[in-house]
Amino acid sequence: MPAYAELSELLDPRTTVLLTVECQEGVVGADSALPELAEQARAGGVLDNVARLVAAAHAGGVQVVHAIAERRPDGRGASRNARLFRAAERLPVQQVSGTPAVRVAAPIEVAEEDLVVRRLHGLSPLQGTDVDPLLRNLGCRTLIVTGVSANVAVPNAVFDAVNRGYTAVVPADAIAGVPSDYTPAMIRHTLALVATVATTDEVRACLERPPGLKRA
Repeated sequence: MPAYAELSELLDPRTTVLLTVECQEGVVGADSALPELAEQARAGGVLDNVARLVAAAHAGGVQVVHAIAERRPDGRGASRNARLFRAAERLPVQQVSGTPAVRVAAPIEVAEEDLVVRRLHGLSPLQGTDVDPLLRNLGCRTLIVTGVSANVAVPNAVFDAVNRGYTAVVPADAIAGVPSDYTPAMIRHTLALVATVATTDEVRACLERPPGLKRA
């Protein structure tokens, strides 16, 4: 884990953005399309840790972006070029635009100043979405990546962020995947090679700055 001074320098509130990935009711909520993943996110405290990070970001003046995966009711424009997409079409809960399934899941609070970016295709919260240009317009240099899943969307977000020149920070206890032993292996052997890995408490300590250091 990084020293506080090192992490604190990375997490300047003026140039840091917190990204939540697919923390939506239809994915991690009580009526999830993916109950095993939802169980990992909830029982393991991951969703609570994401909520704590979001609250700390709000208090510290750090921009929050929520990345939501959804589809039109008619499926138009949705990706079908991988087994994962075709399997998702058969799930009992669909991430349909405008339904409760695509709302940010409790206990995460969405503030008025938060940005919610919705995508209709692909695997990545950054590739082919508004997230990257929004980050650039916000002056982002460091992206904190949280949410699900450690199997697909989270590593996509981290790799895409690094490829675009951002520094990625991953709170290890604020991401979840399946099975339970996969997430620590992904963090240790893959994400730690390209991102700064920390804990929720370490990141929160850096985000909770005096008012004078809040984003202008």
